[in-house]
Amino acid sequence: MTSPAGFDGRYDDPDQLRDQVRLILRYRATIVLGVVLGLLGGVLLVLLGGDRYTSTSEVLVRSRTDPFSTFGVAVDNQVSMGTERQIALSATVAARAATALRNPSRADALLTDLRVTHPSDTQVLRFEYTADTAKGAARAANAFAAAYLADRQDRSSAMVLRMTGGLERQITVLTDRINEKKADGPPARNAGLREQIAALQKRVSDIRAYDTSGGDIVRRAEPAARPSGPGPAWLIALGLIGGLVLGCVLASLRSALEPRARSVGEVQRALRAPVLGILPAPGTDGAVLEVGRADGSRADGSRAEAYRTLAFRLRGGDGRTGVGTLMIVAPKRGRGAEAVSVNLAAALAESGDDVLLVDATAHTSGLSARLPLVADDSVPADPEGALVVDAGTAGRFTLCPGDDGLGVPTAARARTSAESGGPTLFLSPPLLEHGDGLALAQCVDGVLVVGGLDDIRRDDLKRVHELVSCLGGHIVGAVLHDGARRGLRHRLMGSDRVPRTRGWVSPTPPTPAEDAVDKPTVPVQDDTLSASR
Repeated sequence: MTSPAGFDGRYDDPDQLRDQVRLILRYRATIVLGVVLGLLGGVLLVLLGGDRYTSTSEVLVRSRTDPFSTFGVAVDNQVSMGTERQIALSATVAARAATALRNPSRADALLTDLRVTHPSDTQVLRFEYTADTAKGAARAANAFAAAYLADRQDRSSAMVLRMTGGLERQITVLTDRINEKKADGPPARNAGLREQIAALQKRVSDIRAYDTSGGDIVRRAEPAARPSGPGPAWLIALGLIGGLVLGCVLASLRSALEPRARSVGEVQRALRAPVLGILPAPGTDGAVLEVGRADGSRADGSRAEAYRTLAFRLRGGDGRTGVGTLMIVAPKRGRGAEAVSVNLAAALAESGDDVLLVDATAHTSGLSARLPLVADDSVPADPEGALVVDAGTAGRFTLCPGDDGLGVPTAARARTSAESGGPTLFLSPPLLEHGDGLALAQCVDGVLVVGGLDDIRRDDLKRVHELVSCLGGHIVGAVLHDGARRGLRHRLMGSDRVPRTRGWVSPTPPTPAEDAVDKPTVPVQDDTLSASR
């Protein structure tokens, strides 16, 4: 049979994303802490970083053609801009710029704030310098541009001197040979040597006429009108965004490491049983019995209706199926199991059933002292020592304080109650703290687990499921009760609250087929069970 919860898969991803966002938003304090840290970081950057100014100077690099080359060279291949950029960033150029700035000792420090680039397909070097002041940045950028051109001119001049020096030595040798041959013969024999000397002298003249300037400054740096980096507003905005991201990351980590059940789905997966509903917070007057009270407030009426709805669902949704014997237990110590057992007994009695509530925690809880008892002799003879509780308009039900605990007499009473056909509720001590409740779990028709929204843990629910299943018991479902109303500070810091599920809570837990609930149940509407706040 197809499960009624088998929805179209295309709606799964939005639901999962929505649940994940809700889980992250539960840790509001962590997100606020991340935003505050980001804001403080942005303010520190504004206070400690200061304003930085950038000025730019551009230099047109002039190509240097070899005077002796007889072949034409393309303009793009005459200058290697990558090599020129490395020269502009060299220590020699930095030393010249530091000398021009009258601070020779900071040559290496000046290079840390210098950035040299060249646009593609151009012979332009761009010097960008960043400093604390606009005038200082402009002076440094112009100083580096001038130092680079001076260094390039010196290297060109040195090349000219080397080339002319070699040619002049050749001319001297040829002149000496001419002087030696004048005494040996007519001057006509020296015509060839004179032609060579004339050609060499022409080359020397051409080389000396070569322009040795490294290039031209096409753009001088000017003081910047505004800081180059992000302003205070941008830094603070970036700090807020970074803090928000940090807060969301920390909230995600806390959500992943949280041991408590954070949603109805996690409770169902851990317990392998449906969540029958979420009950409202208990009243401020401390009264245990809510169903049947004539002097109750509007909130008390909402809680009473929630218990009546729970009783209706335990009957199977048709109001005619018997509840049988039901064990009500909490994983660990708490008052929620007492309130559920008493009010569920009153709600069942309101339907005309002869309800028996066995308090197996009477030697520690003192539940009978906090309930309105009937002072007449209309108490049934069986079970022995039973008391009658007056539930007001809901009627009456029998309370049997089980001073003997959850031993063999209580188990036998469970079997007798099952044969009589009347609803019998057993209030058991915490299952994970008292092992005697396991003996009763295999004798009743079902086990109802009660937990609080503030302290229920996934590991505890898994242990309850394993213990009851190993003994052949049957968990009919879970009831989650809300805690007391918290103040503004606790609501802000309340990252451990389990979010409520609006809409229909599926009674079918996400378990294999062998763990499916045998009794028929109906969908539970959380809004019906939850009191409006």
